[in-house]
Amino acid sequence: MTDVRRVEAPPPPVSEEDAADLSAVDLRIDLGGVTLANPITTASGCFASGSEIDRFFDISVLGALVVKSITLEPREGLPTPRMAETPSGMLNAIGLQNPGVDRWIAKDLAWLQGKDVPVIVSIAGKSVDDFRQVAAKLRGRAGIVGVEVNLSCPNVEHRGLVFACAADPAGEVIRAVRRELPDLPIFGKLTPDVTDITAIARAVVDAGATGLSLINTTLGMAIDPETGRPRLANTYGGLSGPAIRPIAIRAVHQVHTALPDVPLIGMGGIRTVEDVVEIVRAGATAVAIGTATFADPFVTQQLVTDLRRWMAVRGFSRMDELRGKVFPRV
Repeated sequence: MTDVRRVEAPPPPVSEEDAADLSAVDLRIDLGGVTLANPITTASGCFASGSEIDRFFDISVLGALVVKSITLEPREGLPTPRMAETPSGMLNAIGLQNPGVDRWIAKDLAWLQGKDVPVIVSIAGKSVDDFRQVAAKLRGRAGIVGVEVNLSCPNVEHRGLVFACAADPAGEVIRAVRRELPDLPIFGKLTPDVTDITAIARAVVDAGATGLSLINTTLGMAIDPETGRPRLANTYGGLSGPAIRPIAIRAVHQVHTALPDVPLIGMGGIRTVEDVVEIVRAGATAVAIGTATFADPFVTQQLVTDLRRWMAVRGFSRMDELRGKVFPRV
């Protein structure tokens, strides 16, 4: 009988991902004059003011935290049911429930100031003066690097027309906020429920906005087929999640094409690293994660890691190498 020589198994092959030099990737971005460590932010309304999620992971790993919209007075929000699941998405009609700007400053902002994370404050109002007063209370507050103006609020002074649905009222809000915050980056948050989003975007930038947040939820409705009743107490609600991602990509690309030098915070159904890269290629500078957080509280943290690895494997070292890079089909 011949001797059988023992042969050691060869080491497993080194995967492309394992061999990637992650240190060569610089995820830093310039968002309207503010340097963020990476482009991953939270979407307003899906992360509160951070303390709940900070129990799961250190929120300082994020590029920035965009807090839930704050109004002048406290709001209890709309009656329940406020949320309904839809195919590849979610409907919500929360009604901007929040403690009001004074209490938010005293409690939530005070907590955030102890965290090493840039804060972008989303503000909302029923009138131009509401927005102005909230902005005035934020002036000079430590830790705030920007303000997102939620223009998808009904203007009670003009028959409930949503500010973001017309150029003039949207511009009027931005001018009022800019007067109170002359040195802080301001981002106008726009709805896709308009005929020409680029016209609204241009008006908002001309009025003094540093950049834009695209997109807010799109208006939707769901009906229980058995009872015939709307699934939301408010009847209509904002549709979010992967179902609206193609709308978000389209809107970001249209606005970036029209206003290539304007920084954009892209959002709408983003949940994977491929989604992040797609909306950056469309023209987004930063990327906000919203509905995906409800399914996976760790998703924003994971996307920071996944984005660095995705870029390293493919030889990209800076976000600017991807932003706005969409090539024609030939």
